[in-house]
Amino acid sequence: MFQLKTISRESIPRALTKAERYRLLNEPAQAESICRDVLAIDPANHDALVCLILALTEMFVEVASARPRVDEALALVLRLGHPFDRLYYEGMVHERWARALVHAGYPTASVSALFEDAMRCFEEAQPQAGPGNNDAVLRWNACVRFMEHHHVEPPEDEGEGPVDFDDEMPVR
Repeated sequence: MFQLKTISRESIPRALTKAERYRLLNEPAQAESICRDVLAIDPANHDALVCLILALTEMFVEVASARPRVDEALALVLRLGHPFDRLYYEGMVHERWARALVHAGYPTASVSALFEDAMRCFEEAQPQAGPGNNDAVLRWNACVRFMEHHHVEPPEDEGEGPVDFDDEMPVR
């Protein structure tokens, strides 16, 4: 069996540049691998954690195998140091999971709670953002536009709560 090799600490900036490039080339699995190599030698590296969270969420399009990635991405969010980052990226995980489910054909009413969770995170993150940082507002607006375009609304009888997915596709 082959063994993983360790990268040098000095190579981290270059490796993270490559990981971001792979994400932009729509190759999140390559970015994931690089981020895992960086985190193996620098477990608290903020840029590697963020890149890994985003790479995992970019793989949600494969809905059938995404649930473990959702859980892992949410666990990685907890490792981020700043409260803004934790809220913002938690919102990103919920939003991207909701979008993936809508694109996979799940009823929009059944994923509305995920959008609500995402938007709650973005709303709570915004007051903690630095001056000139409106990233959470931009994500909030993107959620609203997506929900309007795809007619995502809460279930008509809100007393019932969100529609449950089967064991492989829980809403939350």
